[in-house]
Amino acid sequence: MKDLPSYQNLLAQNKEWVAKRNHEDPTFFSRLSALQTPEFLWIGCSDSRVPATEIVGGLPGEIFVHRNISNMVIHTDMNMLSVLDYAVNILKVKHVIVCGHYGCGGLRAALSNLQYGIIDNWIRHIKDVYMIYRDKLDKIEDPEARENAFSEYNVIEQVRNLSQTSIIQNSWARNGGPWIHGWVYDVRDGYIKDLKTSMKDNKGMAPVYRLLDTEPPAN
Repeated sequence: MKDLPSYQNLLAQNKEWVAKRNHEDPTFFSRLSALQTPEFLWIGCSDSRVPATEIVGGLPGEIFVHRNISNMVIHTDMNMLSVLDYAVNILKVKHVIVCGHYGCGGLRAALSNLQYGIIDNWIRHIKDVYMIYRDKLDKIEDPEARENAFSEYNVIEQVRNLSQTSIIQNSWARNGGPWIHGWVYDVRDGYIKDLKTSMKDNKGMAPVYRLLDTEPPAN
């Protein structure tokens, strides 16, 4: 396969993967095609080094995935909101995980004053996170340590943003879930750090962000 063009190499690897799966479990694909019942929604970064299912040792069908640059939860992002609504209200996931990672290019770009193109409009939201934690971040002299702290603060802020959506708050009121969590993946050693940000209700939220459940419960 080494002599094949890169895209054809991917197709060849797909055939090998299918053959391996069928050898290990002849019913794998028939079961997978019958129903999608993931327990988790993963909101992660688009970075190619952070494949959601693989880094937790999962299998296809176990995690519903949304990825964007720097794992952002932006309240006007209809793509993210559509995925969230489907995962929470149709798939009934039990957990929503926001997973950032150290060495994130989007965060690094947000810390600079360089222009990159249309993506600058997205990075502006990341800069807003920096402004929230600026006093803490500016006290960190080591650039790598500052960037790592920024990764963690960004996840914390995105978990907070997630908790403030009507989708999550309505589900909390009606169904008692899902749990939401904040993690950071370390591309240098493969381990995930739990930031201990888990939430299952809006009781600790600033009152101005709490929403009343005005819709009737689902039958």
